[in-house]
Amino acid sequence: MTTSSLRAARLLRSSALGVSIAVAAVSVPAFAQDAADTTDDSADAPIVVTAQGRAQLLSDVPVAISAVSAETLQNSGANDIRQLNQVAPSLLVSSTGSEANGSARIRGIGTVGDNPGLESSVPVFIDGVYRSRSGIGLNELGEIDRIEVQRGPQGTLGGRNSSAGLISIYSKKPDFNFGANGEITYGNYDYWRLAGSVTGPIGDTLAARLDGVWVKRDGFYNDTNNNRDVNNRDRYFLRGQLLFEPTDALSVRLIADYTYRDEECCAATYVSSSVNPYIGNLNNPGVPASATTNNIVRVLADLGQPLAAFNQGYSRNISVTPGRSFAGKTKDYGFSGQIDYDLGGATLTSITAYREYRSGQAGDVDYNAVDILYRAPSDDAYRQFHTFTQELRLQGEAFDGKLDWLVGGFYANEKLRVRDNLRFGSQYGRFANCRIISGGGLAGLYSPTNPLCVVPGVGPATIAGASGASGPDILAAFTALDGLNDRGSINDVYRQNGENWALFTHNIFHITDTLDFTFGLRYTNDKKKFSATFTNDNTVCTTVQGLVLDDLSSTNATARALAGALIGLSCQGNSTAELNNVSINDKRSEDEFTGTAILSFKPVDDLMVYASYSRGYKAGGFNLDGSALKSPILPFAATPGGAQSLVGNLQFDPETVNSYELGAKYSSGPFSAGLTFFRSDFSSFQLNTFNGTVFLVQNINGCSSSLNGGDRDQSKFTGAPNYNAAAATTGACPSDDVGYGVRSQGFELEASLVPARSFRMTAGLTYARTKYRGNLVGNDSGAPLDQALRLLPGNNLSNAPELVATSSIAWTPDIGSSGLTGLVYIDGRMTSDYNTGSDLFPQKEQNGYAIFNARIGLRGPDEKWGIEFWGQNIFNKQYAQVAFNSPFQEGGTSTGTAFADPQYPGGRQLFSQFLAEPRTYGVTLRGKF
Repeated sequence: MTTSSLRAARLLRSSALGVSIAVAAVSVPAFAQDAADTTDDSADAPIVVTAQGRAQLLSDVPVAISAVSAETLQNSGANDIRQLNQVAPSLLVSSTGSEANGSARIRGIGTVGDNPGLESSVPVFIDGVYRSRSGIGLNELGEIDRIEVQRGPQGTLGGRNSSAGLISIYSKKPDFNFGANGEITYGNYDYWRLAGSVTGPIGDTLAARLDGVWVKRDGFYNDTNNNRDVNNRDRYFLRGQLLFEPTDALSVRLIADYTYRDEECCAATYVSSSVNPYIGNLNNPGVPASATTNNIVRVLADLGQPLAAFNQGYSRNISVTPGRSFAGKTKDYGFSGQIDYDLGGATLTSITAYREYRSGQAGDVDYNAVDILYRAPSDDAYRQFHTFTQELRLQGEAFDGKLDWLVGGFYANEKLRVRDNLRFGSQYGRFANCRIISGGGLAGLYSPTNPLCVVPGVGPATIAGASGASGPDILAAFTALDGLNDRGSINDVYRQNGENWALFTHNIFHITDTLDFTFGLRYTNDKKKFSATFTNDNTVCTTVQGLVLDDLSSTNATARALAGALIGLSCQGNSTAELNNVSINDKRSEDEFTGTAILSFKPVDDLMVYASYSRGYKAGGFNLDGSALKSPILPFAATPGGAQSLVGNLQFDPETVNSYELGAKYSSGPFSAGLTFFRSDFSSFQLNTFNGTVFLVQNINGCSSSLNGGDRDQSKFTGAPNYNAAAATTGACPSDDVGYGVRSQGFELEASLVPARSFRMTAGLTYARTKYRGNLVGNDSGAPLDQALRLLPGNNLSNAPELVATSSIAWTPDIGSSGLTGLVYIDGRMTSDYNTGSDLFPQKEQNGYAIFNARIGLRGPDEKWGIEFWGQNIFNKQYAQVAFNSPFQEGGTSTGTAFADPQYPGGRQLFSQFLAEPRTYGVTLRGKF
């Protein structure tokens, strides 16, 4: 299928789904922002949030925000932030190769990938404390009071600034009345969850609370080679709190928590031939591996990968190399103290916190049975965050209540350590040789069962003649490459020390009783120091470079391609002994003014309209992956200054955004509704992508003047004859013409209807057109875009569906007059088509889908006990969270030795995918007193 036809089919599917979503949105009142922190449990209880640093009715807050109550979280089965997808249509939370780096996106904008050097576009705060990366929100959360999801840039109210929005999680405080609750859950996949909480007074002025959760579950994937399951659950969570209130003016809250996980995550399967047309003809189970049309499939199958794995669709049988695993351990712990002191004319708030996060993750990271690439388990964490934060706020009123003012400061000190031991597997040398021999002009010599993957009796002269190379070194290079097994990184260590401080103010001017003007300003200073030390035993790389480096300048194109393939495969990811005991270092500093201005008006008590402008910011940093230092072809010694002179290639610039909103909120009795129109323009958008060999972090900007296709290798995705071999240099833009590179615009419709205390209907609709500009460059100086990203110009961002609809119905009827009540709950999320890969290759496209959860139960008087039967993804919808280039698994064309197919995006690259969770179901018993 051509790219144009793929786009046409995608448009048709999106249009069809869009019609169905629109019908649903009209038929059911739009999405409800559920009741938050309020003591009134009546059907039309006001919704109170603290999104502007002070308690306000949600209907009076002139910002786009969704507040989700504890009851909604319980009904939807939410134990971490992923389940917010079902009740917040502008939010998408997903996880990929490690749950340590889950990603949250708002209005299509988020931080992509597993690189810990990138901060989150949508950070997570728990009880006012900034968490270093949003993936930490994938832990168990314990007893939650509410969650607020704010959309758009944030930063004038405290905490760490953000460019796309934030997620604020508020746990339940200690209570001066004794209480306890508990629950036991059992479900399919042998799922067990035990949770409990106890709270009460220690004295007249001191109360305590203790929450605990224990979870265990079998994995969703079946590792047939090692007879075990993967993506399992084995974790526990503890949180203790003290609340000290000696007077009405002073409140001190102390929190300490600890999370431990010992699990295997995260497995992946191949994208099947029905999606990736260049896998080859695998529809006939009797087709031998040697007859497939993709040489990489043929090589992998000949080396032991089951052929059926390339065409298994959504089957969860995985092929893991015997002896390899995805074992990982995570520890997340820390403490915080919040002091609120009423000084009379103002209130002082101080939040002090220290957090540690340690995560280790082994992996069979080629994601197949052939031993190509792996990370071994280790008792030493692969990622460690040590984070100290301090926030101070002073707020009050002035001019007889005409001004609500707030001033404050924030400080964060974060020490990040990343360790890596990525190594080539025990079959990598044979795989690399076979990949070269099978993919082009040498294909007639392919013989996977013989030395060097070459038919018997073939000498250097034959290979040289077939390849155009000269001399005996070519055979010596093949021999050296064949021995490249279990070599690579031993203990690469990256360290980043960051300091971030900010001053901010947020003020609401009540011009009249119905007209308000809000003005906020923030100054942020961010500094980072980076260093890395490498240890590597890959001497094969340097050997092969010494043998065939001269052939890179050969006049014979085939000889040059063969030399490049030999060196590239020997030194993939800059794995080379040349880096052994080499250290590099760098530092960066930046500062930024951001802020917001909002004009809001209430023509009648029940209606508010507003217009706002916000400028947001996310700090720059370092790509913590040595593969991005340079192309692996030339040795480090060929660069004056060696690795240290290349460290600038790891830097990326800060991301900024200018955001505009027009909104209206209506709230009257049991009905509330809101409509928001938004546009956000992102400059130096931070994109992280894996191109099959290297993790690229590139800033994306746009060019106001046309590049005439110079920012892309056109024939790569159109099949046109105008191959632009110089696209990597011709796609430059005059620096005066550089501007924003990403625009997100659309509208959000949300509302709720509560016609009776026992019945609530909610739904929501978000249309977000989140696209790259038509002409893109790689930084704010106008440098060309990396050609791995050639499909980006003019297309939607990854994981950014244009249409999302959510809805829910909760019914809790009285049963007779005995105090018994029932529970009937269902929620749904419908999503239009989107691409899951940050490079937007069409093989990573995900068709639109709908996910539904349901719960039915019986509760005793005052809900002292309850039994609930539940199901998640009840229709067992199968879909991919993220698809990615299978590491080092790009095939060659049938002629020549090029390792890309110029007629189709992704060429003969194989793709893998992280699947979403299947249907789960079970029963929960609850009790409280």
